[in-house]
Amino acid sequence: MNEIFSLFNDKWALLSAGTKGKHNSMTISWGGMGTLWNKPVVTVYVRPNRHTYSFMNENDYFTVSFYPEKYRNALTLMGSKSGRDIDKDAASGLTVKDLGKAVSYEEAEVTLLCKKIYFQDMNKENMLLNSAKNFYGDEAPHRIFIGEVLETI
Repeated sequence: MNEIFSLFNDKWALLSAGTKGKHNSMTISWGGMGTLWNKPVVTVYVRPNRHTYSFMNENDYFTVSFYPEKYRNALTLMGSKSGRDIDKDAASGLTVKDLGKAVSYEEAEVTLLCKKIYFQDMNKENMLLNSAKNFYGDEAPHRIFIGEVLETI
């Protein structure tokens, strides 16, 4: 069980939102797992300028999926290119896996299917570390999304 909490540190991860017909995915390295309101949850962070941001806002479900090192190049592409500009699925070579309410990829070692239960924009005024405030400069901070983990695939 403790192994699942080390996933964000030890594995490459993708955040995906939308359905097979219309979705976007992005590489993430920030995230957390725990319990909120007596539910197992995943917390992820998405900047407003990311294409995935609109998908996270418009959909009730999302996935967080984890990959072995051999998919580093695919996940590097998924994090450095925008789905506004290219078909990231085709370019990465990853195989979309339809989960009905959300998508993941066949190559994932573990996928967490989540239902969005909370979101909030980070507020620079509440950041207690100057380094955190400086991280954003004039840009808008991340939006925090919390999802109940419905299934581990």
